Amino acid sequence: MLPDDGIGSSWQVEVAGVANAFDAAVGASERALLRQLSGFFGFVGEAAFISSGAVKRIILGDFSIRDTVGQMASIGVNSIPIVVVTTAFSGAVLALYTAQLLVEWGVGSLVGGGVSLSVARELAPVLTAIVVAARAGSAIAAEVGTMKVTEQIDALRSLGTSPIQYLVVPRFLALIVMLPVLTMFGDIVGSFGGYIVALANGVTSMSYLNSTRDWLTVYDVVMGLLKTVFFGAFIATVGTQQGLSATGGAAGVGKNTMNAVVISMILIYISNFFLAYIMFGGETPGF
Repeated sequence: MLPDDGIGSSWQVEVAGVANAFDAAVGASERALLRQLSGFFGFVGEAAFISSGAVKRIILGDFSIRDTVGQMASIGVNSIPIVVVTTAFSGAVLALYTAQLLVEWGVGSLVGGGVSLSVARELAPVLTAIVVAARAGSAIAAEVGTMKVTEQIDALRSLGTSPIQYLVVPRFLALIVMLPVLTMFGDIVGSFGGYIVALANGVTSMSYLNSTRDWLTVYDVVMGLLKTVFFGAFIATVGTQQGLSATGGAAGVGKNTMNAVVISMILIYISNFFLAYIMFGGETPGF
């Protein structure tokens, strides 16, 4: 047996310390994971409650038309300039790349159809939703969050007014109505921006318009607009949920406002894939 010179005891202490540190780290990781899962499921539950309550009141007609029209003007009409600029130059950039390549290959007549189809199916719906999420979604979260931390929401409840009826429904309805309207503007100016750039790159006006007519169907346009109904519901639900859950004063409102924009954008991109797969994954019937 080796003599006990203190080295063995020291080694055991170090091993015990490392083991305790490892256990503490694992425990902290598990607690962090549990907090993340709890927050995720809490968000899903709150969002489901808010969206289902809004849909129910819309079906029953239990909302203020005046407030809804005001939100339509704020969210929809005031967003037209930024939507027009964004989609017009996106369509122009798409035409810039495709026109140069296709004209070089001798199939410049396909530019109009490709640009218009891309704009109607993807560019206009997604870019419009992203722009509105950044502009209107953040405003909704900040406005509702400010009301929450200043106890105006509690005042509404004490007066017997439902926050969902007063705050959520007008914004929810305004978004699912105005986002398709904004996307229609995006479809038009996006295709027009592509048209201008295509002409400058050797594509004739007649070939651009003819290929657009041959490729683009009503089905493509309608499905692109239908996408934005889902996007609008996501933006309204996330914005109001983050606002209603805000705590901690101005810092909490700022954090939840940022979360509202980020979560809305993530949901838009994820849902866009599944909606595109359902709508355009197979044959695309025209009507």
